[in-house]
Amino acid sequence: MEKIQEDNRPPLEYVKGIPIIKYFAEALGPLQSFQARPDDLLISTYPKSGTTWVSEIVDMIYQKGDVEKCRRAPIFIRVPFLEFKGPGIPSGMEVLQVTPVPRIIKTHLPLALLPQTLLDQKVKTIYVARNAKDVAVSYYHFYRMAKVHPDPGTWDSFLEKFMAGEVSYGSWYHHVQEWEKLSHTHPILYLFYEDMKENPKREIQKILEFLGRSLPEETVDHIVHQTSFKEMKKNSMSNYITVPTDLMDQSISAFMRKGIAGDWKNTFTVAQNERFDADYAVQMAGCSLQFRMEL
Repeated sequence: MEKIQEDNRPPLEYVKGIPIIKYFAEALGPLQSFQARPDDLLISTYPKSGTTWVSEIVDMIYQKGDVEKCRRAPIFIRVPFLEFKGPGIPSGMEVLQVTPVPRIIKTHLPLALLPQTLLDQKVKTIYVARNAKDVAVSYYHFYRMAKVHPDPGTWDSFLEKFMAGEVSYGSWYHHVQEWEKLSHTHPILYLFYEDMKENPKREIQKILEFLGRSLPEETVDHIVHQTSFKEMKKNSMSNYITVPTDLMDQSISAFMRKGIAGDWKNTFTVAQNERFDADYAVQMAGCSLQFRMEL
C-alpha cells in the first residue's frame, strides 16, 4: 500500500486556478462521470466549518435518531466524501457506488470544480459557513495532522497563505460568497456554525423543515445530545480515529479538537488580528454575509 511519508507531504496542485490536495486533484477527472440523483443530499462547506457535525446530524435524521444504525460505519462511509482519494482507502466515487439511497454526500469543492450534474439536477444542499478566524486556526492544526497536506510551516506563514487563498480549496472568502449567491437560484439551506453552537435544536429544526421531514420533539432532543461535541469526540464512528495514522496522526492534533466559537483569540496575536481585519474588510466588501467571530 502506498504510504505518505512525513518528509514527503505532496505539494498542492492547481486545478482551474484553485489549489487542491494532490490526491483529490487526481480524483476530479473521474468525478466528471458522476451522476447525481434527485434524492441525493449534498453537504457543502469550506474545510473545518462543521462538516462532520452536520453530516452526523443529517444521518441521525435519516435514521430517525437510532444511535445503533448511525454506528453502522464511520461517518466518511455513511456520508461519502465526493472528491476524496487517498493511498489505500476507497475513493469517494467508489464508496458512492455502493451507498444505498437516499445518499448523503459531502464536499468542500468550490463551484468551479463541482460536478455539473449536481447543479443541473438542483440537488438539495446544506451549506455550513464558519467565521474565517476560527476556520484558519482549525485548518492550521488540521494541516499539521492530516498528512495529505503540505507542511503548514509556522502559524504566521500559514495565516498569510490562508488570507491569500493559497491553501487547499482556495479562498474562504470566495467559497462562502459564491455558495450564498447560488442559494438565490438553487435549493440551498445556508447555515452558520456559530448559530449551531448557540442553539443546535433550532438549527436542526431548520434542517428538518428543509428536508421536508418531521420527528418527535424527544427524538430531536436526543439528536441534539448525540451530536454534541462531547459525544461525537468519543464516538469512534464520527471522530476519524479509524483512519490510518500515516494519513491522519491524531497524536499531533485531534481531528475533533475544540469545537468552539472564538478560539482564534487564543492563537492570533494583536498584530495578526489587525492585519486580518484590514484584509477581511477588503475581501468581504459589498458582501451581505455577517459572521460572528465569537459568541
